[in-house]
Amino acid sequence: MAAIGTIVERTPSAEVLSRAQARAALIPDCLVEARRLANTVIAGWHGRRKRGIGENFWQFRPYVDGESLSRIDWRRSARDDHTYVRDREWEAAHTIWLWADLSPSMMFKSQLGAVSKESRALVVMLALAEILARSGERIGCPGVMEPIAARNAAERLATAIAHSPLTDGLPRTDMIRGSSDIVLIGDFLDAPDAIMERLAPLARRGLRGHVVEVADPAEDTFPYAGRTEFTDPETGQKLTAGRAETLREDYTRAYQARRAALADSLRHLGWSFVAHRTDHLASEALVAVHMYLSGMPAPKMAGDRR
Repeated sequence: MAAIGTIVERTPSAEVLSRAQARAALIPDCLVEARRLANTVIAGWHGRRKRGIGENFWQFRPYVDGESLSRIDWRRSARDDHTYVRDREWEAAHTIWLWADLSPSMMFKSQLGAVSKESRALVVMLALAEILARSGERIGCPGVMEPIAARNAAERLATAIAHSPLTDGLPRTDMIRGSSDIVLIGDFLDAPDAIMERLAPLARRGLRGHVVEVADPAEDTFPYAGRTEFTDPETGQKLTAGRAETLREDYTRAYQARRAALADSLRHLGWSFVAHRTDHLASEALVAVHMYLSGMPAPKMAGDRR
């Protein structure tokens, strides 16, 4: 029994405890997959590197009149008739906040999907953390982990997520200070107006945002037919359709309209938007976010109706 005057944490319900245990069990496999994914695409991760003040060698380039003679690399210059300068790599680390939605709706996986939305979101987030950490960036997760610059940032982020309390909805961002990037990964099934009400203030504070919508192919195509019962994973409400196929056209129209409205609103803020399905390669979403972070337009991905 707790002593008088102390405050104890509320005992989690069976459902919340079950979700927490399932998430903790999922993290190790997601981290392994994230590292494999990062190793696959790391060769193309050069867009964030630039010349500047630092310790690491960047490149040799021809000497320009007026530059300090102390910058000349005489050993390299002795190889031919030209004079070369040794450039170093810019090492001013940038802060990038990563967040993945772990609410009940993300646990959905149909027979058409390769993995659950939750699993895919975690893999993309951890793979991004792995690559950014190798580039020397500071990685943080709102409400879960303060920004750190470490080679094992992905592993430390995975551990922090496994032990963090379960929260639904978009993260708190009051701890974010200064100019930085934030990558939000989830299904974003709430009304676009409600989502933008939370995100617009972040843009006004100077945050550069990148939103990755993770969808199961069944959510995108509505393959159901006959008598079908649908359950809202967030509220538990149920809807029974006698002939589900009659709802397909109206459903897909509303689903795509929601996505288009969210994408347009984000672009008006200057934020990027990526739609990703779990039956596609995780590397597609990872490469797209990388290109946005590097200031380049992302490629159009398979299944993208933009």
